[in-house]
Amino acid sequence: MDRPRPPVVEPGPERPPVPPPSDAVVLFDGKDLQQWQAENGGAAKWVVRDGYLEVAPHTGAIQTKRGFGDVQLHLEWAAPLPAAGEGQDRGNSGVFLMTRYEVQVLDSYHSDTYADGQAAAVYGQTPPLVNACRPPGQWQTYDIIFHRPRFASDGAVRDSARVTVLHNGVLVQDNTIITGWTVHGQRAHYAPHADRLPLQLQDHGHPVRYRDIWIRELREHE
Repeated sequence: MDRPRPPVVEPGPERPPVPPPSDAVVLFDGKDLQQWQAENGGAAKWVVRDGYLEVAPHTGAIQTKRGFGDVQLHLEWAAPLPAAGEGQDRGNSGVFLMTRYEVQVLDSYHSDTYADGQAAAVYGQTPPLVNACRPPGQWQTYDIIFHRPRFASDGAVRDSARVTVLHNGVLVQDNTIITGWTVHGQRAHYAPHADRLPLQLQDHGHPVRYRDIWIRELREHE
């Protein structure tokens, strides 16, 4: 809690979604959960209505049926309105790249929490450069460029994962090194894993909404 908080910037008003690029994989088009499943492989239990996807609290995370490596990801999210709770107990969810590396989703609008736990943080590791949150109930965008970690044949980390994030069009993570698997209150460490793993959205007990989720697989350069 002693870590300095990022400065606040006003990102401008919410905007309607725009069509995805022609080579994008549309993961949620506002209609159904065909691209998603529960963590255990069963049916995803989140709610689809009015063109958005809403966390059904305490039903568990959902994740894509297919795996991804290096990607460009776009999604939009909205914290519950009226706002309830404070700190980490306020509009909390998360985007887990490869099910292991979290970009935090949180209502950080006029709400204080630790710097590396607020919206657009690499959770538990790197705070965003600025707090670009819109008010709860308004749609917010994440545009994420993610490069997966590379492991040597003996399991050693050859290249750490890196992530760039624009929150509501504002650069908040600039080719940030990810230091390991997301953990809470501990130092992160890597363990070897597959080159392609699902994208996961977290159930943290709050009815956060998502819409307009698409992903582009990036050509991997060794």
